[in-house]
Amino acid sequence: MSSGSSSRSTSPSSDSEWSKKENKMFEEALAYYGVSAPNLWEKVASAMGGTKSAEEVRRHFQLLIDDVDNIEHGRIPFPKYKTQGFWT
Repeated sequence: MSSGSSSRSTSPSSDSEWSKKENKMFEEALAYYGVSAPNLWEKVASAMGGTKSAEEVRRHFQLLIDDVDNIEHGRIPFPKYKTQGFWT
């Protein structure tokens, strides 16, 4: 996923952009239901107001997991965020 205003969904059925609002709804629904909930993708898609299909939601989640895995294994550099505070 990119750090820009939207990220790319690579679902086989759709090549749509995900807005910041859709990403936020996605994250909130995942936090609410938990990743082990039955019918998770359908629940998250419904919580998002039907703007994405269950398959698009599943694919978006998989891309997120792949990104985290790549960062954790050093295949992608950890992002350098501009922060303020004593740690910078």
